[in-house]
Amino acid sequence: MKKNIGQKPFYTSHQGHPDDICPLTLTSATQELFGCRYDGDVTRDNPYKILRKEDILQDLRNRAAVSDFSPVKQLVLAYPEDELLLVYDRDFIYGSSFYLVLTVEGKDRHLMPIVAEVGEEALEREPSDVFAAQKTPEPRPWISLGSEQEIEEESVTDSRPRLKCRISRVRRAFGAPVFFSDRNAAETKDGFIECTPYQDKIFSLKQMERHCGVQAIPNCNSSSTQTPWTYPKNMCTQYEPREFSKEEKENCLQSEELKHFISLAVSRLEVAIQQNEIADVFFDDWKALSEDDGGYAGKADSHLKEYQSFTDLHFSQEKTISNISWHPTISGVIAVAMTERLSFEDRINASTKLLLNPSLILFWSFSDPINPQLLLECPDDVFSFEFCPSDPNIIVGSCMNGQVVLWDISAHVERLQGTRSNTRDNETSVVRYCAVSSIEHGHKAPVTDIQWLPETFEVSRMGVPMENKSGMCVQIVTCAPDCCLMFWDIRAPRVAFQNMADQRKQKVEEKPLENPDGVPNTFKHLNLTWKPLFRVCPRLVNIPAIHSPNWGLNGSQTPNLFSDNLFFLPQDGELVYTDWKLEKDDSGRLFSVKPSHRFTIHDGLVNTVRRSPFFKDIVLTVGGWTFAIWKEGVMNGPIIHSSCSQRKCTVGYWSQSRPAVFYIGKEDGNLEVWDLLEKTHEPSQTQNITTAPITCIKPWIISSKQHLLAVSDHLGTLHILEIPWTLRSPCSNEKLSVNKYFEKEVDRLVYFDKRREMRTKEKKNMDAEELRKKMVRQRSQISKWILIIICLVGTYSVVKYIPGKLYFFLTYLD
Repeated sequence: MKKNIGQKPFYTSHQGHPDDICPLTLTSATQELFGCRYDGDVTRDNPYKILRKEDILQDLRNRAAVSDFSPVKQLVLAYPEDELLLVYDRDFIYGSSFYLVLTVEGKDRHLMPIVAEVGEEALEREPSDVFAAQKTPEPRPWISLGSEQEIEEESVTDSRPRLKCRISRVRRAFGAPVFFSDRNAAETKDGFIECTPYQDKIFSLKQMERHCGVQAIPNCNSSSTQTPWTYPKNMCTQYEPREFSKEEKENCLQSEELKHFISLAVSRLEVAIQQNEIADVFFDDWKALSEDDGGYAGKADSHLKEYQSFTDLHFSQEKTISNISWHPTISGVIAVAMTERLSFEDRINASTKLLLNPSLILFWSFSDPINPQLLLECPDDVFSFEFCPSDPNIIVGSCMNGQVVLWDISAHVERLQGTRSNTRDNETSVVRYCAVSSIEHGHKAPVTDIQWLPETFEVSRMGVPMENKSGMCVQIVTCAPDCCLMFWDIRAPRVAFQNMADQRKQKVEEKPLENPDGVPNTFKHLNLTWKPLFRVCPRLVNIPAIHSPNWGLNGSQTPNLFSDNLFFLPQDGELVYTDWKLEKDDSGRLFSVKPSHRFTIHDGLVNTVRRSPFFKDIVLTVGGWTFAIWKEGVMNGPIIHSSCSQRKCTVGYWSQSRPAVFYIGKEDGNLEVWDLLEKTHEPSQTQNITTAPITCIKPWIISSKQHLLAVSDHLGTLHILEIPWTLRSPCSNEKLSVNKYFEKEVDRLVYFDKRREMRTKEKKNMDAEELRKKMVRQRSQISKWILIIICLVGTYSVVKYIPGKLYFFLTYLD
């Protein structure tokens, strides 16, 4: 019995499969990551896939126990070569869809075209019997058994000569014109033919049975295995390059033929080089054309896939996630802020219990989806936190009691990276905050948002932006519903001038800092004494909740040109655009300027303001039952405003790879994906993520082939979704197309405002004209009555009246 190599094993062990292979079950995510999707990358005819050993070890480091290769980790490490063979087992011979070859001999045996025999009977056969070719049966002579008589009886023969009919026409009628006329179809027999719209069963008879004679004869074919030999030709194969010798090269370079050829080709070569500079001749038009077709996956690859989920039975119980943030440098690590799921009244009643259970920020890693890797202890519930852009080990957070907190996790970086060799440290480390701001000088309401100022600039005490020469992020901005915006500086305050005696006295009194809890001394100069650098309280702004400043350069590379404009979001759904710089009045007192623009667009509390990562002047706001897209500098209103949805919008975020895509979270747990190039009046797709309201959305790019989307809900569960190819790969010229769409919307908004002003002016003119006509009619009517009175009473000499009233004053003549 023969077996094909790769479809069935060469030999089997006592466990049911060979000793040098290991059956594996690979998930769809692993198959796409390694390019071994069944019936796509590997098939029944081509079941082999070569995997690099380094790629498997990298997957084990990233996902650890979650990796599908974790059962064979030691065997992969012991494999001597750099490439392993993965075989697709379509028939599930060994119980799984794949099996991995763990020896070099097994790999060579699978890849070499050798036909093996299985069993003792096959081993006893001779090679000639095994490889004996099958002979084609030869036809035997015909032997009559009487069947030809039955065929002759069933055949139809003519019993009489066939009738012949001849139809002719006189010659003079050839080519004569034809005249048509009307006639009554009912007067003549068979005068009309009915054309029914259905098939008539009378004329659609099916033949169910038929008697016929069949005779089987051998089928003969003429074929050849060689190609037709048209004409003889000498063929050869060259295995090594043939080069000129040094003498031949010199003779060729000095020859007149080469010089003549170069002089003729110089002009054409210059033209070709100029054309190559104008247009890219190596541009693949076919590949660019295929981008608009949706890629290789088509419509089946348009939904978000759940990649991982994180929750803890102890720390996530009866809590919600208020904010999430990916670690900037360590791949696969994400931090979430847990807050109590209580109302204001319930929080007051349970204040004693809350003091015993401190608030925490959990660090989750893909390598261990069950236990959090790190816990950050907070003085109160944290609504927002951010990693420092210049130093990811520094974290700043905003608390519900109005304080600002700083952490330093430098000592726990190895644990987050998964490189710590100490296996005894299995418990989750708790990190206490390094510094906390002063309650007296902080916000008087919960701090709802916090942002780092970039390392390119800083703000003075007067609110004037200036260049940051240190190149490090040293300032923070916070906002709260107490009508204040505060700027903080993490650097040590400047010490006033002291004489030598005071300095010596201070050095003598200094004692070593006691640190029993192991808290780093990074911000010891700020703990409990930290005050804001300055505060901004915009006038006519009622309780701002969230802000989104335009950090960085304002469309220029000049270091001294910064944008100092800011968006405020009051709790009543308004959007306020103002300037944070402080000005002086006549008495020299500092005050905040009046907001330049106010818009009432949303029908509820605005919870999100996000700038597009591709267009710095495009802003997305989400609040109530609607969302809006604004263009900074266009103060006529939003360029795009959605219609009211059936469910509240809780959060929104732009895509990090496609300019036309953004995500909207709803209170019913649905996630809407909006694609402005596909649809603008409704989401391109809606997918249910959870049963609770969605609280936060944060995308992250792992690699060019893997984009993730973190989505948190009100029940304290963090969902990690994998973004499909259609939502992460931009179309050709997508940014240019979206920019043109925004410009058209701006033109439409400007045109609409001009038409509204024109209509208002026309209405004002029409009302003025109507009022003038009414006054004229009243005056003419009054004049008529005056004339009548004068005619009737001739003894009065003066008649006076007040316009618009029916009172007359008459004077008598003596």
